[in-house]
Amino acid sequence: MLATLALAPLPRADSPVAEASATSLSPFVGDVQEIRVDGDVAPAAVSRESYASATGPETLVSSGTNYDWAKLVLVSGGWPLTDENVRLMVEWMREENGPDNWWNRNNPLNNGYGSGGGSGLGSYDTLVTAAEYAASNLQKRSFYADIVAGLEAGTSAAVTAQAIWASPWASSHYGYGSWWSTAPVPVVAAPASAWGR
Repeated sequence: MLATLALAPLPRADSPVAEASATSLSPFVGDVQEIRVDGDVAPAAVSRESYASATGPETLVSSGTNYDWAKLVLVSGGWPLTDENVRLMVEWMREENGPDNWWNRNNPLNNGYGSGGGSGLGSYDTLVTAAEYAASNLQKRSFYADIVAGLEAGTSAAVTAQAIWASPWASSHYGYGSWWSTAPVPVVAAPASAWGR
C-alpha cells in the first residue's frame, strides 16, 4: 500500500482537489488521490541540523593580509579568534617589522624557532610555516606561559601585551610598553609569493 501511494501520480491541475476528512484512508477516486487523516494526529517533529563554520588556513591565505596572518597564528595555536587576540597579534607584528613590510623574511614576529636564525633574523619558506612555528614556539616554552594564557583567554590585548614585554621574546622588552603602539594597524596584503602561491 505504501509503495502504491509513493508511486501514485500527482493530480492534474484541472482535477478537483480532495478535501481532507477526519475518518479514514480511502482508495483513489478518479484521477484524484484522496487521503483522510484522523483529526487527532499530531504533526511529526522536524529535526533541523545546526551548522557551524570555522576559519581555516586556506580562507586566510587566499585573503593574505596581516590580519589574516595574525588569525593564522591563532588558528595554529588553537586560540580563540577574538578581536582582542587579533588586535594584539597585529600590534606585535608592527613592533617587529612595521605594517608596510610585515612579511619581511616571511617572519612577521622575528621568531628564531625553526627559522635558521636564533636571534629572530631567520626566515621561513612561507607565511603559513611562519605562523605554525610562531604558535609552536609560544606553546613549547615555559617562559611564554603568560602569553599563552592571555591568548587562551582572548579577552585583553593589553594584558597579553604586558606578558610579551615581560617575556624574553625581545631583548628590548619593547621598552616595557613605552615603545609599543596601540594605534590602529592598517590592513596590508603580502605578496602571493610570501604565502607560497
